[in-house]
Amino acid sequence: MLAAKTLTKRYNDMIALDALDLEIEPGEVFCLLGANGAGKTTTINLFLNFVAPSSGTATIKGLDVTLHSIETKKYVAYIPEQVMLYRNLTGLENLEYFSALAGHTYPRKALLGFFDRVGLGQHAAAKRMAVYSKGMRQKVGIAIAIAKKAEALLLDEPTSGLDPKASNEFSELLKSLSASGVAVLMATHDLFRAKETGTRVGIMKRGRLVAAHETKDLGHRDLERIYLEHMHD
Repeated sequence: MLAAKTLTKRYNDMIALDALDLEIEPGEVFCLLGANGAGKTTTINLFLNFVAPSSGTATIKGLDVTLHSIETKKYVAYIPEQVMLYRNLTGLENLEYFSALAGHTYPRKALLGFFDRVGLGQHAAAKRMAVYSKGMRQKVGIAIAIAKKAEALLLDEPTSGLDPKASNEFSELLKSLSASGVAVLMATHDLFRAKETGTRVGIMKRGRLVAAHETKDLGHRDLERIYLEHMHD
């Protein structure tokens, strides 16, 4: 579903991403770990075609994102650290607008059904986005992904600033999406969430993917130890 082949991004003399090779299958949750500046956000921006690669390719469903920018965006939903929604519209109006933008129109009952599915009731749907908490906005982002019928989900630090309950609820939503076959690539600093939610984790350092592990093979302490060992190299 998502593939990077020797994907590289340079800014003058600085290498932000260095020959990344990565494949993410439907139903996989791949968590990218690493310090600030390690290349996590650059990777996501390249898949979204927000920036052009210096060399190599990023593909979604086998399509090069630079050559098929509009088509590949149809398959993807993106949830940044701060979900960009219209503050003066209600939750329901935001969902309706962004679904329509992606070519999907739904009756009100179906839109409310998406809210229920992500744990936001009808009461929340009628409120203006300005009064939503960060956790609620993230859930609207997931509802938009479901309404869009997104086959891949790209997330950049989605749980930063969430309280443990909201963070756990977000993890459960990601698990249900991956169970339905959505491929997920998540950049995060949260080792605990990476272990809880991810099927695989990759550790990035100075633009390179220096390690990748199946989370089922690791305990929480193993992951922390491996991460810290790479950070001290």
